[in-house]
Amino acid sequence: MAVFSGFKNFLMQGQLVVVAVGLSMALAFSTLVSAFTGSIITPLVNAAGGGGANGLGVRVNGQLLDFGSLISAIVYFIVFAAVVYFAIVVPYRSYQRKRGVAVFTEPPLSKACPACLSDGLPLEATKCRYCGTALTVEGSGGLAEPA
Repeated sequence: MAVFSGFKNFLMQGQLVVVAVGLSMALAFSTLVSAFTGSIITPLVNAAGGGGANGLGVRVNGQLLDFGSLISAIVYFIVFAAVVYFAIVVPYRSYQRKRGVAVFTEPPLSKACPACLSDGLPLEATKCRYCGTALTVEGSGGLAEPA
């Protein structure tokens, strides 16, 4: 059972899930781009030089603009993204929330230091962690309440 526990811990690492989701979305987007270039751009280029194609769509100078393939790729991308979101992201976010870790959420509000221009400082901060400058509401963009 220790092998399965280690495998589960490996799969639940934050970076692994984020990378897997990113690669999955890149694959789906790649299909969308491929369909766009193969169904729209290539026939337009071929129409400029002459040629023929089979299928449904709009014919321009004898070339077929296959909108059916493009629409199919768009639907595929939307469905694939929804499946990735509901099958991977939502359960993973729920699992991590139970562990006290926030993933795939909006970053918390922060303020910036007017002296060194560093950002990401907590709203409650009264001094910059990098240069030690006192932070005020006016100097940090007005995001924090006055101390």
